Amino acid sequence: MILKAGGSEPPARKHGLPSSPRTLRMATSQPKPVQASKPFRRTRSDHASETAEDYVEAIAETIAANGACRNADLARLFAVSHVTVNKTIGRLQKEGLVTTEPYGPVELTPAGKKLAEEARRRHEIVLEFLLSLGISRQVAEVDSEGIEHHVSEETLHAFQRRIEASGKGVTEG
Repeated sequence: MILKAGGSEPPARKHGLPSSPRTLRMATSQPKPVQASKPFRRTRSDHASETAEDYVEAIAETIAANGACRNADLARLFAVSHVTVNKTIGRLQKEGLVTTEPYGPVELTPAGKKLAEEARRRHEIVLEFLLSLGISRQVAEVDSEGIEHHVSEETLHAFQRRIEASGKGVTEG
């Protein structure tokens, strides 16, 4: 860069702008977005639904065990704040999966019950598959919680066939 006789920077540079039209074009041009591949799109979609699945499954289990489910139960179970639970329950209400009133119990809608049953089914298949491989129950419980959200129906059916072929299934799926 050539400085002017007074030793000062070019006016554009003083204001944090590139000093030439070429560098200005380079600085302001946006890279073309790269289209995500199908597997990455599916994974992002899976992540978006994981929390909903985990919550409705936990709500169903808590109602079955205690007769009711409150936000405090979910905060304890997931080791999160009441604020986090309130926000998540609010989102689930908007999605039509739960109903609740201030300070009241959380109830599953028919759509929430259906999602909870599906999440439970997926969890049990993955858990049984891992157990059929000889993985300890403690490890299989933890691993199945993450895997259940990321396998396709085709993979679940393959897991189920392998469980049935091995004769090591724990429960009926």
